[in-house]
Amino acid sequence: MIQTVRGTRDILPEDMALWHRIEDVAREAFRRYGFSEIRTPIFEKTELFSRGVGEASDIVNKEMYTFIDRGREDREGESLTLRPENTASVVRSYIQHKMFADKSPGEVTKLYYAGPMFRRERPQAGRYRQFYQIGAEVLGASDDPAIEAESIEMLDWFLKELKIANTRLMINSVGEPAMRVEYLEKLREALKPHLAELCEDCNQRYETNALRVFDCKNEKCRSIIADMPTINDYLDEASREHFEQFRAHLDARGVEYIVNPRMVRGLDYYTRTAFEILGSDGLGAQNTLVGGGRYDKLSETLGGPPAKGFGFAFGLDRMVLSLSESEAAALRLADSPDVYIVFMGSTARSKSFLIARDLRLAGLSVLVEFEERKMKKAMAQASRSRCRYALIIGDDEVASERYGLKNLSTGEQESLGIGEIIGKLKTHQ
Repeated sequence: MIQTVRGTRDILPEDMALWHRIEDVAREAFRRYGFSEIRTPIFEKTELFSRGVGEASDIVNKEMYTFIDRGREDREGESLTLRPENTASVVRSYIQHKMFADKSPGEVTKLYYAGPMFRRERPQAGRYRQFYQIGAEVLGASDDPAIEAESIEMLDWFLKELKIANTRLMINSVGEPAMRVEYLEKLREALKPHLAELCEDCNQRYETNALRVFDCKNEKCRSIIADMPTINDYLDEASREHFEQFRAHLDARGVEYIVNPRMVRGLDYYTRTAFEILGSDGLGAQNTLVGGGRYDKLSETLGGPPAKGFGFAFGLDRMVLSLSESEAAALRLADSPDVYIVFMGSTARSKSFLIARDLRLAGLSVLVEFEERKMKKAMAQASRSRCRYALIIGDDEVASERYGLKNLSTGEQESLGIGEIIGKLKTHQ
């Protein structure tokens, strides 16, 4: 039997109500805050990610699904990559379609996206090789920290609307690339005596981008890193002022946060503000629900004009896992069909199809039997279908135009006309 590839999975019908709820609340949040949807290709030129995400990043070095598109036999193949994230693609689109043209000073472009991403990571709870993200980007000439605070305010509303509690907002500033040079030198000096104790990944990060050692989950590495100098001690004055203004905007909005000077995020394009929203401990090591930050140099890195940027993304898988059991159960129940029609007799069979049509025209969700079977088996199937009610149609019911409507939770049954049935079902939708 052929099964799904390791690190991928099927999202089954009983879970789709949870996914739809998260997607719907996200779209409502984006609507309220003036974001427009963008859809970019699933694969891009490999260069986009190697330049945009960073040659030294784990994503580019280890995790990308890259292939050669050979095209015509007389042409050299082109290196393409399934997108491991979507910020680089959105910025590429922003540049390619000149979304910056005819913008007044301070005017920004707000974009959001939803779709699958691909990384060759070790599969575990909440982490897959094909995973689904929803994200947003704000691009333009302005780097006002109010932009960041507004996006986080939006996320705060989003999480509360989903009734996801016990989250923590962690914020930091990673400064500007120029000031990071001095800090990285000091960090490498401090790390050098401990290289033999650090894991293989941290040794590689020491050579390529020492800042990334703060991403390590290895407990021994973390205990060593805890004594390292932090980037906050080396922030340039402009970055420090920007961070203080950002915090002031969060305070004014009543958004609680924790300053974590060792949080750097895993992508090389971040400048100044970086943030994460952490979920409950029940998610284990994969408890980062949302991550993002500012990236004021990415447009130029990709060959575009100077443009400031800020964005975030979250994985739907982890967001689904964060829903409370009671909320998930309520969503599944609300997504259940309204009624399952069971018939007895050939006349009743023909009538059941017409009644199903009338109920659907009234806006109800209806399942109907296609073949007659014993009542006990038909009612068992009605219960398995997750429907709230069963509508029982026999030849006597057809003659009287009164049909049996049974509540599958309580077992209560009534004899009602079609108009009454529609009214009762719609009040329980």
